[in-house]
Amino acid sequence: MSSYANLPAPSPEQGLNRYLQEIRKFPMLEPEEEYMLAKRWVDHEDSQAAHKMVTSHLRLAAKIAMGYRGYGLPQAEVISEANVGLMQAVKRFDPEKGFRLATYAMWWIRASIQEYILRSWSLVKLGTTSAQKKLFFNLRKAKARIGALEEGDLRPENVAKIAHDLGVTEDEVVSMNRRLSGGDASLNAMVGSDGDSATQWQDWLEDEDADTATHYEEQDEMTARRALLAEAMDVLNEREKDILVQRRLQDETITLEDLSARYDVSRERIRQIEVRAFEKLQKRMQDLAKQKGMLATA
Repeated sequence: MSSYANLPAPSPEQGLNRYLQEIRKFPMLEPEEEYMLAKRWVDHEDSQAAHKMVTSHLRLAAKIAMGYRGYGLPQAEVISEANVGLMQAVKRFDPEKGFRLATYAMWWIRASIQEYILRSWSLVKLGTTSAQKKLFFNLRKAKARIGALEEGDLRPENVAKIAHDLGVTEDEVVSMNRRLSGGDASLNAMVGSDGDSATQWQDWLEDEDADTATHYEEQDEMTARRALLAEAMDVLNEREKDILVQRRLQDETITLEDLSARYDVSRERIRQIEVRAFEKLQKRMQDLAKQKGMLATA
């Protein structure tokens, strides 16, 4: 995918507005064109096809990156990381799964941005598991709820409660609390050097408008579920897959009547295939989830 070297790249010198104007020149893809380009990449590793898929989705990557403005990091770098996620999505995209590239790519884009943010935060070097992210983002709020916000080292009973509430070990609570209390950096230390845009560490620890920890958990779960869905689709034959996608897995669904005409069977037969395919898919997803340790076995 060496043609990616020719992609537009945001930079402080260029200016964000100029970059956004530049990527608007790339047209959006119609579903049929996107499918054919994806097939060319999957079947022949056609780098020009991959390049066209990436450029047509640069606006999506930039839009998602804009949602991460409040983290004290250069916006050009955040967008660049979003583009890395987009390229990974294109590389792994399977057009036969029945999804549009944008639906698939958005999760890769967000994951790439979040990993970049976490790499940039020295405070989070304890780890990047979902539970540790939750601890990092919610510790200050948890301390406030039990009236321990001003404490240095937490009392044992408070450590135990926070560990239980946030699903981490007591040692992790103690260690993270010491870091956030000034062991590695002051919460009032300035991050960034962009004048008015500079922020303090403590500005990142609590979001009054959204529960960042919940956002991470929900996104991690959704990403895992989408991956399971994509893998489980292989249990269906082509007709079952097409009917299920057309009836349940896209925004504009197709009627039973239209599908009955396509396959030259009755509407009731289409309905039966849809129900059976859905049941097969559910069972396969549950089996895969158990194999991957995402569900407790009976």
